[in-house]
Amino acid sequence: MDEKGHTSDASSPTPPMYGEYEVTRGSLPKRFIDSFKRDPNAHATPKGAVGADGKVFDVESAAQNTADSPLARKLKGRHLQMIAIGGSIGTGLFVGSGKALATGGPASLVIAFGLIGIMLYCTVHALGELAVLFPVAGSFSAYSTRFLDPAWGFAMGWNYGLQWLIVLPLEIVAASITIDYWNTETTRPLNALWVALFLIMIWLINLFGARGYGEAEFVFAIIKVVAIVGFIILGIVINCGGGPATNYPKSGYIGGSLWQNPGAFHNGFKGLCSVFVTAAFAFAGTELVGLAAAETANPRKSLPTAVKQVFWRISLFYMVSLTIVGLLVPYDNPNLLNAQSSSDAKASPFVIAIQDAGIAGLPSVMNVVILIAVLSVGNSSIYGSSRTLAALAEQNQAPKILAYIDRKGRPIVSIGVASFVGLLAFLAASKKQEEAFSWMLALSGLSSIFTWGSINLAHIRFRAGWKKQGHTLDELAFKSQPGVIGSWCGFVFNVLVLIAQFWTGFAPVGYATKSASVLVTDFFQAYLAFPVVLAFYIPYKIYFKTPFIRSANMDLHTGIRELNLAELLAEERAEKASWPMWKRIYKIIC
Repeated sequence: MDEKGHTSDASSPTPPMYGEYEVTRGSLPKRFIDSFKRDPNAHATPKGAVGADGKVFDVESAAQNTADSPLARKLKGRHLQMIAIGGSIGTGLFVGSGKALATGGPASLVIAFGLIGIMLYCTVHALGELAVLFPVAGSFSAYSTRFLDPAWGFAMGWNYGLQWLIVLPLEIVAASITIDYWNTETTRPLNALWVALFLIMIWLINLFGARGYGEAEFVFAIIKVVAIVGFIILGIVINCGGGPATNYPKSGYIGGSLWQNPGAFHNGFKGLCSVFVTAAFAFAGTELVGLAAAETANPRKSLPTAVKQVFWRISLFYMVSLTIVGLLVPYDNPNLLNAQSSSDAKASPFVIAIQDAGIAGLPSVMNVVILIAVLSVGNSSIYGSSRTLAALAEQNQAPKILAYIDRKGRPIVSIGVASFVGLLAFLAASKKQEEAFSWMLALSGLSSIFTWGSINLAHIRFRAGWKKQGHTLDELAFKSQPGVIGSWCGFVFNVLVLIAQFWTGFAPVGYATKSASVLVTDFFQAYLAFPVVLAFYIPYKIYFKTPFIRSANMDLHTGIRELNLAELLAEERAEKASWPMWKRIYKIIC
């Protein structure tokens, strides 16, 4: 009995005093189940964000809603940098470049990838400026909705969502075709098993939320970067005559001989135009660095650095590696011409270059890297599609159930939908494997061109509205290095790629020898994304009678995360003024 006369029990815990609290933790199974319950305070886009009607609602709560990230802020600066440098490098670079080489020749390969790279450099900087100021989760359609036309935003949101929904089974099928590299006859019956294994692996990664995606992409990107750098070094050695092959025509010093025989170009200007679409597909996913802005702890600090890394990704991993490929592999190589599909690893110019040099073992290592790259893009597809669908649902442009976000900050229903669509990958076990791959590629092939063009145009309109409403560029936390001129170049180039794709789809290389049915099939496989976009845009435009957004009416405040942005920028500029010259130059390029 204590001094107040109360009986105490030493074995019972002392209850918390008034104003105190204690953390209670249930059992592991209970916590796991509870993590899937809805978080009533979490939304894919803030309550004050632009809705489907193009109007801003609940303006007063917008600042409060955007002060806290709507999705879990688990991505760090290192995640963003590796996503920017190596994320989504997949079959487009490692395998698709072989088809491009066979169609256009080595010079067309370098020119097309270089021009697409310049366009994408401008696009990613425009995206970086918008994403740092408005870190919107899930969909680039929000920028089109806010600065262009809500109907176009609706079309772009579903265009981007469908692109990534299709990419998951597309890449899983590509992975199964890559497995066929080792032994087609014995592995084809096991393709269903491989598909199940790959899908389960990707699903588990995404169940860990943004942090799981970031860590997985960090590891995948490091492997891809190391492989590409290793190939560049090896390619230089082989080109200078250091390869072990003794019975191959290129066993000595090679130099630029293959640019003379069989030649630098193939199929003339049409061959060059045909390579543009392959290049665009290879670069697809670079914009994911902007998609992840709202799930980053400090996008104002991390995103500009990641955006600048894209320059090195383009110049080093694409331009240098493809130049080496063009020096080592002739465009008339039988393995390039006999490719079963654009995911056939036997047609990878990276693998062919190593094989032709007579290096044993390394081709299989390169194919393992290709397999990892394919799984990396499949992983990104669930992340990209789930965030896009959740954002569309929050803006009343998709079923509301897709906006369900659980207590771990995961759009779990959208992840489930993306995973379900991934079951299409079991087509890999059928004899229609390559045909299924071609049609899924047709749905996602041009989608990136529409996305990039919309980002550039949204940035142009944003700058017009920013100036019209009396703001200056000094108020921006991050400014696009190529500026509005770069965005105009990017937009015009995207339009030119669409025109080139229409021409090469309507009258492809060698069309005179093809039947009418084959030509029709080839055209829709090349241009299927265009009618899909129109099918979303035109009915929505007519039904909702959405307006084109004028500069004076643009909402330039909702969604800005830091309310004291001016003070923060002033402090940062004072800090930068004290930096030595070498650090200033470094920060400009990195």
